[in-house]
Amino acid sequence: MASSAPSDGTGIIDLDPWLEPFREAIQRRYKYVESWIKTVDETEGGLDRFSKGYEKYGFNISESGDITYREWAPNAVEAALVGDFNNWDNKANLMSKNDFGTWEVTLPAKDGVPVIPHDSKVKITMVTRSGERIYRIPAWIKRVVQDLKVSPIYEAVFWNPPREQQYQLQHARPRKPESLRIYEAHVGISSPDTRVATYKEFTANMLPRIKYLGYNAIQLMAIMEHAYYASFGYQVNNFFAASSRYGNPEDLKELVDTAHSMGLVVLLDVVHSHASKNVDDGLNMFDGSDHLYFHSGPKGQHELWDSRLFNYGNHEVLRFLLSNLRFWMEEYGFDGFRFDGVTSMLYTHHGIGT
Repeated sequence: MASSAPSDGTGIIDLDPWLEPFREAIQRRYKYVESWIKTVDETEGGLDRFSKGYEKYGFNISESGDITYREWAPNAVEAALVGDFNNWDNKANLMSKNDFGTWEVTLPAKDGVPVIPHDSKVKITMVTRSGERIYRIPAWIKRVVQDLKVSPIYEAVFWNPPREQQYQLQHARPRKPESLRIYEAHVGISSPDTRVATYKEFTANMLPRIKYLGYNAIQLMAIMEHAYYASFGYQVNNFFAASSRYGNPEDLKELVDTAHSMGLVVLLDVVHSHASKNVDDGLNMFDGSDHLYFHSGPKGQHELWDSRLFNYGNHEVLRFLLSNLRFWMEEYGFDGFRFDGVTSMLYTHHGIGT
């Protein structure tokens, strides 16, 4: 009778004997994951619900047009939703805080129409424990834009186009290829011109070429919004926002859907190993503390990349990151992921000098 795999996670050592010196570490991590999954099952209704955080956090619109906005910011003592819709009045739409540090406000529709206009600017403003008032881009925002004539800092906008302007995915996901032939691509530099190319141009010009060359998968870089363009997308500011440099969210959906119509699998280059240290248009110091999504102090800093390091041991951070993956698959139709900087996620040395 064949022996069953060990129940402590060490079966992986049979596949890679070089892991033997790390047996105890593997057992410890496996036990931790089992305990965490049990907690998620008992308190969140399972991983399926847990990984749909975007249906609870950020902006969600009911069938009646009401808008509910939620944000995790436990270190704030006051919070309000502000924007063009309320003339940036920080007392007009105050939020309430629950026992877990999540703030919430609901804006009733007016005559069945959401009171925040599509493509209008929004922010969350908070008062920190030291009494400072700060303004931040919502962590779960789905679109941010930059107007260099005004400021290099990105602005959050409420993305809710009329139904006739919303792109609907039409084509089924292609079957998983037995052998992947991946074309790695950056939308912005996919044109011979000295400018930033667009989603629509990539769809029209690059997809047919990629198909003709015999590839069966595309790996798209630099999709999550990043203020530093020269980072090639590896200094992410806004994890749920498709980069506005190349067009709008509907354009990206059309790109992915068109690729599917050609039988091409579309993979997303994901950066969950670190994040931009930007404060005004990123996650850093979101609620005035340096330890919300990240580790505090030196442990939360990547010395080589000059960026912030996530605290993967935090329940809400895991909700954010797992929901981020689910969002890109459900909302845009991506088929899978390539994870960047995995050594930085696994090891305390973050891959530096190895």
